[in-house]
Formats: sequence, C-alpha cells, structure tokens
Amino acid sequence: MKNSKPVSQRQLRVGEMIKQALSMIFIRDEAKLPNLETKEITVTEVRMSPDLKTAKAFVLPLGGKDSNEAVDKLKEFSFVIRKVLSKKVAMKFLPKILFVKDESFDYAEKIENLIKQTNK
Repeated sequence: MKNSKPVSQRQLRVGEMIKQALSMIFIRDEAKLPNLETKEITVTEVRMSPDLKTAKAFVLPLGGKDSNEAVDKLKEFSFVIRKVLSKKVAMKFLPKILFVKDESFDYAEKIENLIKQTNK
C-alpha cells in the first residue's frame, strides 16, 4: 500500500470485523469446502480497500503446510465463504474477498536467520 493515503479507522474496523467473522466460519467449519479442512486455516489479517468493496484476507494453514493449495481452494470457493459471511456480517455491501497467502512469517524467519548469521 505504498503511495496511498493512510488507512482509515473505518477500514481497520471493518477489516477486523470481517477477520473475526471469517475466523469463526473456519473454526466452526461452517463453509463446507471439498478437500479442505478449514479448521486448520488461520486468518492473520484482513485489509479493506478504501471503498470497502474489496477485502484482502491473509491466510495461513496450520504449520504452513500445503499453503498454496489451501489458498487456491479458498479462492476457488470464495463464493461459498462469502455466502456464509453474508449471514454473519451486517453491511450495506458485502465486500469481495480475495484470499492471499500470508508471507509475513516466512519473511520474519528470513530476517531472523540473517541476523543470526551476522552475529556469528
């Protein structure tokens, strides 16, 4: 989100609300997705677009295993998840949900390893 205006309180509030709703849907396995155990999916962050029409959900499967396959499944069946979400969240326009693999833990681990190497 470079070169853009700062994230508004409203974007943060709505993002957090959607994150919590998605987390509950996954934990309770309310969106029945074929060949995917949603209980093992963690929603780390949800970033809203300024117009609140798009939600970018950063997700990571437990232990990070098969993360690309899990994210692809979530993308493929986002309409099912969105339908369940519509019953949980009261909004004028329910945002389109884009699922993205959360790379922040990989990045943090990479930085940590670089620090360890320089300290040797």
